[in-house]
Amino acid sequence: MSSTSSSHAPHARPADEVILRAEGITKVFSGTVALDEVDFNVYRGKVNVLIGENGAGKSTLMKILAGVERPTEGKLLLEGQEVHFLGPRDAAGHGIGIIFQELNLFPNLSVTSNIFMAHEVTTRGVVINEREQEKRAKQILDRFDQAINPRATVGDLRLGQQQIVEIARALSQDVRVLIMDEPTSALSTAEVAVLFRVIQELKAHGVAIIYISHKLDELLRIGDYVTVLRDGRLVAEAPAASVNVNWIIEKMIGRDAESFFRQKEHGRGDELLTVKALTLPRPLGGEDVLKEISFSLRAGELLGIYGLMGAGRTELFECLMGIRRGAEGEVWLDGQPLGGRTVADRIRQGLMLVPEDRQGLGLVPTLSVASNITLANLRTFAKGFFLSRREEEGVVARVIEELSIKVSTPRQLIGSLSGGNQQKVVVAKALLTSPKVLLLDEPTRGIDVGAKAEMFELMNRLAAQGLGIIFVSSELMEVLAVADRILVMSKGKITREFDRAGATEEALVAASGIGHGPASKG
Repeated sequence: MSSTSSSHAPHARPADEVILRAEGITKVFSGTVALDEVDFNVYRGKVNVLIGENGAGKSTLMKILAGVERPTEGKLLLEGQEVHFLGPRDAAGHGIGIIFQELNLFPNLSVTSNIFMAHEVTTRGVVINEREQEKRAKQILDRFDQAINPRATVGDLRLGQQQIVEIARALSQDVRVLIMDEPTSALSTAEVAVLFRVIQELKAHGVAIIYISHKLDELLRIGDYVTVLRDGRLVAEAPAASVNVNWIIEKMIGRDAESFFRQKEHGRGDELLTVKALTLPRPLGGEDVLKEISFSLRAGELLGIYGLMGAGRTELFECLMGIRRGAEGEVWLDGQPLGGRTVADRIRQGLMLVPEDRQGLGLVPTLSVASNITLANLRTFAKGFFLSRREEEGVVARVIEELSIKVSTPRQLIGSLSGGNQQKVVVAKALLTSPKVLLLDEPTRGIDVGAKAEMFELMNRLAAQGLGIIFVSSELMEVLAVADRILVMSKGKITREFDRAGATEEALVAASGIGHGPASKG
């Protein structure tokens, strides 16, 4: 039986019509119950928010609705009629589209080719009409106020633009129900605002949106109905207007949310990293990407960097790691000028980066958890031409325990782990290089609130051990709660610096240039 009580049933208005309903959905994988008799209503012209920790069953339920998986038990009703989808194309033929959390694009093909892949515009059903496709692609992209060339190669776009191409592909089809799994995970604040406007347009045309995100305040801004899953079961439903963030967290994890965003006191030591006038010229001329960036970091300090997408945050990390050639300025680490130009040189000197795109840059999906953990430090286990399996297994077991990585065996493929545990593996790989300074680029992107709490706990623990940590985050609440000190970046410059006591959401937003002119320095 479903665990939902009648008090949790949504109070739908008469006009709120159910277009898609899942009834008693159960899904069993090799004896493991992923979904246990879940009911889920999708209302026409509404944003139907689905919330739950990683492993709660959200993705499995969405795959069933989109025809990727079939339920072990239960049924789907579309417009009141029972349907059985043979696959994703069958579901798409019934008007159900899905945008997956991890990008599903062809990086070597153009934007237009990606948007119309598998549903090309043809002339007489034979020849692809590239001119018409390009025209339609531009029309869709213009809705997002994005200067993305339809002929551009997707692999040359930044992550946020690739996310928009993924969304554009879904909008290019005639959908009645659109599933959005973490659609804003790589988008800037301005891009999120545009996406929300597009969602309102879709709602006005009667399209039902199923919206999954770990950004809880975002869910309450955009949502009409909230459904919470925990451990594969439905635990609560409510109109979004009647709940708040604390209610959502409590339903998700079964306990109070007060401790999740609480900064822990820790001492800070001597100056560890010094950056003076770091500048990154634009390769083809024009305005510099980074403009005379100067700051310092102390041992045991958590330094947060906040700013819009495109402010130069990631480029700053890439310059420090030796990824960006042509950077000018001075960088001192532990009292010594940073030498060497390659990434390997910087790692040996004590810098390590955990990239924003953990799937594309942080992990090798075809390798095991253990192999991913040790990948950046194989020389430690080298014995002549061979690796010491015993030493490797011992180190892997230790870091899995220390970082509380949930894994059945270190030899299982990394792709089978939840997003939060994958992120811990990337951090574990970084820590094995024995860094003095750890650079974390959006460390909580795409992970649930419980995994975020564990990441914050880990960051505090590492800082208490004397590690210097610089982290980039687009989440105001996270930066304000976790950082000892905050730098705000806008258009390649540091516009303001705040200590934790003096930082507010309003001040950070103003300094980042959202809706304002150039921020003043301070």
